Amino acid sequence: MGAFSEVFLAEEKKTKRLVAIKCIQKKALKGKENSIENEVAVLQKIKHPNIVSLEDLFESKSHRYLVMQLVSGGELFDRIIAKGFYTEKDASKLIQQVLDAVKYLHDIGIIHRDLKPENLLYYSMDEDSKIMISDFGLSKIEEVDNMMSTACGTPGYVAPEVLAQIPYSKTVDCWSIGVISYILLCGYPPFYDESDANLFAQIIKAQYEFDSPYWDDISDSAKDFIVHLMEKDPNKRYTCEQALQHPWIAGDTALDRNIHESISAQIKKNFAKLKWKQAFNATAVIRHMKQLQLGTSTEGPGPNPSQAHLLLPHENAGAFRPYTITVLLWGGCEKGSVSSCRELAVTSPFRVLLTFTSNVQFYASV
Repeated sequence: MGAFSEVFLAEEKKTKRLVAIKCIQKKALKGKENSIENEVAVLQKIKHPNIVSLEDLFESKSHRYLVMQLVSGGELFDRIIAKGFYTEKDASKLIQQVLDAVKYLHDIGIIHRDLKPENLLYYSMDEDSKIMISDFGLSKIEEVDNMMSTACGTPGYVAPEVLAQIPYSKTVDCWSIGVISYILLCGYPPFYDESDANLFAQIIKAQYEFDSPYWDDISDSAKDFIVHLMEKDPNKRYTCEQALQHPWIAGDTALDRNIHESISAQIKKNFAKLKWKQAFNATAVIRHMKQLQLGTSTEGPGPNPSQAHLLLPHENAGAFRPYTITVLLWGGCEKGSVSSCRELAVTSPFRVLLTFTSNVQFYASV
């Protein structure tokens, strides 16, 4: 859905609660309407503390609006890099939450099909914040006695059977959790090649190693856990329920040794993003807005908020009035345009403030 949508930070006028509103162009979706219908159908079935929830739906002639729970703790890799101390035990606790949420999905017949670190977000900036699974654009409601065959997902995280174009089931998610676990313990992916063909060949054969020296200080239990999830044969691969019972998750075999220095160095090297170099990020924007709501700020003088009602100028505008787009302006922003939300009635032009992910943008009025 990223190519057809943008996500705006918004405020519920009555409660002052911050939400994220996903604006989807119907015109861009022509011929692909089933994709958004599927995503909505999946989100409406889900209610779990570790999954970003759909809270409301609005629609107009040209757009659909999905009001999503706002999570403000940032992405997984950002948090690991920011830490000064990181251990196997931290990784184990994180993966336990992911397994619990994915088990819930599988129990109600939903397969995510695009689990990856970028889709794991922290709920808040609190040190002990829970992790949240997001982005259900490729998810699927499993049909009884019907295997899936659509090749989808993100290269590097997809299971061998998907690439081999063999009918697959919910165990593809378990493979992806294995890949994520691998990265969390060394900082680099188990499969890599400049050539997609060679990369896919590695995955199909399940060719990966626990390379020295990066894995020398990692427990055998952690490696055993990964091996059971990154099992080539989906019939032998661990389910989420089995993985939750593994000693590395349920027991005390995850080590307390600090591996932060090597992990963060490898993450920066292998998953470098321009957003890590940005002066402002989405988390900072949200945190500052909450401080403005409380009437206090610990960050010194800041921008004044400018608000624009989420209105439809030509049709049933009242349906959108409960939400307000709240925008903040910092200097140095390049001029941009509101490409997918022309129905936002504003009295001044907009600029792009920053990009949170490839399809999440925040706008500031001049």
